[in-house]
Amino acid sequence: MAKRVYISADYAADSGDRNVVEILNKWGNDDLHKVDFIDMAAVASGSVSSDPDCRICDLKCEFNAQINASSAVIFVVGDKTALRKAGSQCRCKVDKGKYYCTPYKHNSSGQVVCKYTNVVPSNEDVGYINKYSYLRHEFEQAKKRQKKVIILYNSTRKERNWLPDYMSAYESLAEPFFINVNGEKIANYQHIKKELGF
Repeated sequence: MAKRVYISADYAADSGDRNVVEILNKWGNDDLHKVDFIDMAAVASGSVSSDPDCRICDLKCEFNAQINASSAVIFVVGDKTALRKAGSQCRCKVDKGKYYCTPYKHNSSGQVVCKYTNVVPSNEDVGYINKYSYLRHEFEQAKKRQKKVIILYNSTRKERNWLPDYMSAYESLAEPFFINVNGEKIANYQHIKKELGF
């Protein structure tokens, strides 16, 4: 039976960690591996990101729902992860009694009035109006909902200096995604299989 697993990673085209995500998704979809999972972060059908008026907070709200529906969350940590700030631009600043923010994709008009005029704090989820980066928001939501957290370095070594400060309490759980076998760098399938309980 397939497990719902959320994968959080830096998807930057030039220096992100897509290579790890692609391998994980291949394992989850092919017939050769016993790891059978659905990458909840890749479920794009009906995503709010296709809405021209999609905001940072809309995406974070969607992340919360996807993480809540997952049994585990995999965080891929690369050499730039700690530096990523995307999603932290929610300023929630008041100008004449109104909040202003910038739509996610369509920024030709600059800032517009925020959709939300009354913010009620959530006890169950991380509030989606915050100044966290997308990556930190996903991590804080996984912690708050007590999901199984799996941290993978996009490396053959434990790259402790890559770990963002907000993940420091989980340093002992973080493992390299790749291993060296006879001088060849390969993905550590056995580790993922064990962590996901297959």
